[in-house]
Amino acid sequence: MSNLEKYNEAFISTFEVDADALPNLEYLSIEAWDSVGHMGLIAALEDAFDIMFDPDDILDFSSYQKGKEILAKYDVTI
Repeated sequence: MSNLEKYNEAFISTFEVDADALPNLEYLSIEAWDSVGHMGLIAALEDAFDIMFDPDDILDFSSYQKGKEILAKYDVTI
């Protein structure tokens, strides 16, 4: 599975959304992406990529697109 597939799967399984909704997905843009859902997403991504997010990056992780930028800091290429 590619990094993009792992990344997408974390969103799809956490928020139960279709893949076509991902590019425009932002924090609080759907009911499932609240503070609890956010931590579920972070945990799924940490497991998928075997990383540990810095607290500042968890707070800055505000959209599907922003997440790609943040993961690059952890040498995860999407």
